[in-house]
Amino acid sequence: MDLNLPPKVTDRAFKRLTEIGAATQGKALRVAVEGGGCSGFQYAITLDDVAEDDLVLEGGGEKVVVDAVSLPFLSNAVIDFSEELIGARFVIDNPNASSSCGCGTSFSV
Repeated sequence: MDLNLPPKVTDRAFKRLTEIGAATQGKALRVAVEGGGCSGFQYAITLDDVAEDDLVLEGGGEKVVVDAVSLPFLSNAVIDFSEELIGARFVIDNPNASSSCGCGTSFSV
């Protein structure tokens, strides 16, 4: 597996961004990795402005951005949107995570 591949964003995730009006607000979905959480790292997913050093992934007129520090942790990951009985949320399938916890936002490498 090539660990230098950028993350991928599913059509379902881009569609959800359109539904919540991210682009019409001038915002992008920011996916970042921060220290903390119960497994060492955690995802931070917010609507934010595009910064100069961001990797910008575009689809359907919407944008998903990843900062340069978080990018190595998200190499080859898949950013998706999931709707289940327990709730709807953006989810990340990250092949770099050696383990994760039940909350779905914390992982270790």
